[in-house]
Amino acid sequence: MREVRARLDLRPLVIHANYLINLCSIDPVNRPKSVTAFRGEAERAIVIGAEYLVVHPGSSKDQTPESAIEAFSVALAEACQGLESDHLTILLENTAGQGNVLGSKLAELSAMELLARPNVGLKIGYCLDTCHSYAAGYDLATEVGLEAFIVEAEATVGLANVPVIHTNDSQGALGSKLDRHANIGEGYIGIEGFRRILNHPVLQQKAFILETPIDNEGDDRKNVDALWSLSTKHARKNV
Repeated sequence: MREVRARLDLRPLVIHANYLINLCSIDPVNRPKSVTAFRGEAERAIVIGAEYLVVHPGSSKDQTPESAIEAFSVALAEACQGLESDHLTILLENTAGQGNVLGSKLAELSAMELLARPNVGLKIGYCLDTCHSYAAGYDLATEVGLEAFIVEAEATVGLANVPVIHTNDSQGALGSKLDRHANIGEGYIGIEGFRRILNHPVLQQKAFILETPIDNEGDDRKNVDALWSLSTKHARKNV
C-alpha cells in the first residue's frame, strides 16, 4: 500500500467505514457487532497508514436524538479503546436526515465529538457531504445559502476540523432528506453551485472526494474532469 501511494501520489488516504455499522444502536445484537466492526476498520486504517476514517453517525431508532448521541459517543470510545495513532483521524460524516438517521444537523455532529473526545485516543474531525447537506436543508446551490452553511459550520464543527468533503450532486430537492447522489451538474446543486463550493476561499484546500454514480463506463472520469474544469486553482496551475 505504501508503494502504491508513493507511486500515485495518493494523499490523503481516506477510508469509509462499512455502511452497516451503527454506533448509535442500543440493540443488544447490532450494537456489539457495530463496535467490533468499527474497531476492525480503525485497526486496518492504522496499519496501512491512512489519514482519515469516515463513519456515519447511525440510526437513532427507539431513542431521542440526545440519548442516541450519547450512545454513539460511548460505542465509539469502546471501539477505539487502547488504540493510538499519530496519523489517523476519525471523521464524523453529516447525513441527509432520512428516517431515524442522526447527524443531518451540524450541531449533532459537534455534540457527538464533544462527548466522545475525552474517551477516544484517536483524533476526531468531520467530513461534510454536499448531497447530504443539501438534502438536509442547507442550500449549497445558491451563494447566500453556501455562505450561511459556512457560517454555521464554522460555529458548530469548526472548518479547520473538516479536512474532507464528499462531493456529490443531489437527486433530491432542498430539504427532501433523500440520500441519492447525482453526477456533478445533473442534480439540484448544479454546476454553478459546485463552482462556488470548489473555489470558496475557506474550502479550496480541502480534499474533495467523489461518490457519484457509475452507471456507464467512464462516468467516474467524467465527474473528475467536471470538478477540475470548475476549479480556478487547477486552472492557475496549468496556465
